[in-house]
Amino acid sequence: MQSAAAERSRVAWVDIAKGICIIMVVMVHATLGVEIAAGEKGWMHYAVAFARPFRMPDFFLISGLFLGLVIDRPWLRYLDRKVVHFAYFYVLWLTIQFAFKAPGMAMEVGIAPTLGNYLFAFVQPFGTLWFVYLLPIFFVFTRLVRNSPVWLVLAWAAGLEMLPVSTGSIVFDEFCARFVYFYAGYALAANVFRIADWVEANPGRTLGLLALWAPLNALLVFTPVPPALAAFLQPDLGHTGAQGGYAELPFVSLVLGSAGLLAVVAVAVLLSGRRWAEWLRWLGAHSIVVYLAFFLPMAVTRVALLRTGIIPDIGTVSLIVTAVAVAGPVVLYGLVKWSGYGSFLFERPDWAHVDTPAKVRAAA
Repeated sequence: MQSAAAERSRVAWVDIAKGICIIMVVMVHATLGVEIAAGEKGWMHYAVAFARPFRMPDFFLISGLFLGLVIDRPWLRYLDRKVVHFAYFYVLWLTIQFAFKAPGMAMEVGIAPTLGNYLFAFVQPFGTLWFVYLLPIFFVFTRLVRNSPVWLVLAWAAGLEMLPVSTGSIVFDEFCARFVYFYAGYALAANVFRIADWVEANPGRTLGLLALWAPLNALLVFTPVPPALAAFLQPDLGHTGAQGGYAELPFVSLVLGSAGLLAVVAVAVLLSGRRWAEWLRWLGAHSIVVYLAFFLPMAVTRVALLRTGIIPDIGTVSLIVTAVAVAGPVVLYGLVKWSGYGSFLFERPDWAHVDTPAKVRAAA
């Protein structure tokens, strides 16, 4: 079973799904950032709200999809690949982000509080980097419970997702909201691949199901709940475009998240093999590049467009900011590859390994 899964590890639809996810992630930060700065909403707000139920669930599902292939590796190698790897990029890009934000922050609150904010970011994930911070926790926790009954862990994680957890701790709150999808990717990987095979064999039926899912998702997202149910709404962690609709109710959010992530898988399968979608596949294969570096082109483009007022339509501004925020890291990555300088930005150097390639070859 593991060898069969390994053959699928670079299948097109997986990378395309990751490409779709990273665009949606950039879109929410770009759009809401523009709207907060402008003080008004644009038409892109509705795209962000539509994707809210499944945007992060799909990202976490795919992140856990191939964990079964490596979860039984020796602890040192496992920690190197699944903890140290992400810790390196978190510390590096946290420092880079602070290098840009610290001068303004220091002028506003002082040097000592700014330094305190930097140190606090090792406990409370900073800005857009919370996903990189949380993944190692998921990897370690899943390994610790790998011998537990799958149904029990899934039921427990689903219960956490349905609870209205909002403690203020990003790690705790997002763990409760997202772990069920990551664990499902790990534990139900074979089922996900079977669904993908069915989609590939039944494109017409798949399109019909997508045509039913899309308006139902929109209806539940944009239909406000009655006042009697407002107290049961799931918390909008990080202000991600919640509309106060039925999609944010317990159980409904879990069902919509599951349906939406399968819809993204289906769309990715339908797009795989098409030459014009190769850019999306490349983007997914290098999604960490975009995720780490999109903050700077996003912020620069937002400020430039809003201050000049060249484009008065806020929705269009949000779309342009999203496009530049996705393309900017790709250009930077290309320059790094072309020049040979700065590879440490996206590739972990040998000194940042606890289980070095030389040790792995020796063990083999």
